[in-house]
Formats: sequence, structure tokens, C-alpha cells
Amino acid sequence: MHQLIVKKSRFIAYAAGIDNEDTAKAYIAEISRQHKRARHIVFAYVTPTATRYSDDGEPHGTAGPPLLNSIQRRNMENTVVVVVRYFGGVLLGKGGLIRAYGKVAGMALEAMLSEVE
Repeated sequence: MHQLIVKKSRFIAYAAGIDNEDTAKAYIAEISRQHKRARHIVFAYVTPTATRYSDDGEPHGTAGPPLLNSIQRRNMENTVVVVVRYFGGVLLGKGGLIRAYGKVAGMALEAMLSEVE
């Protein structure tokens, strides 16, 4: 788990290795259960048979794609990343959301990679 605070919004990222799409969905559901009060629970995952993401109510393309790009830029497969956002009352704009989601996802993925090495 990695956390980033941007203009009072708290972004919490989780990353994990997965076996398949069902494992990814179960992981996302577990994170969602842990953060019932969160405003947004955004995810992306890559398996050999599926590549999916969700913006979960954020403006189109501002949350899920930065997560997916973070996975793909590192050439990772069988990986899921979930970012939970607790809204802090200040709008970040599209650019701010893209940067925040991408940065915290990258932090979680880098930590996951360093554990493997």
C-alpha cells in the first residue's frame, strides 16, 4: 500500500500479482470492502487474456488509463493495481487527476517490482 495526498485528497494504491481475471476481480472487491467510504475506487489489470480498467466516476480517461499505462510501461503482466481516492474537497482538474493516479500507481508497482528482485 502506498499513499499520496494532493490538495487534501488522499490516494491509496495497492498492487498485486494475479493468476487470471477472476483473481483480479476478487482483489478489487476486497479492496472495495475495506474502503466503503471512499469516493472512487479505480483499477486496472493486465492478464494474458484481458486488459481492463475503470475510472469509477472520475472524468473519462483521468484515472483508469494512467493506472493501465503504469502497468504497461513496466512491461508487467498478471498484475492488478487499485487506487482508492478519498476526496478532500478541492477539485484537481483532469491534469491533476492523471498525475496523481499515475504517480501513486507507479509507487505501488515499483515497490512490487523491488520485492521480486
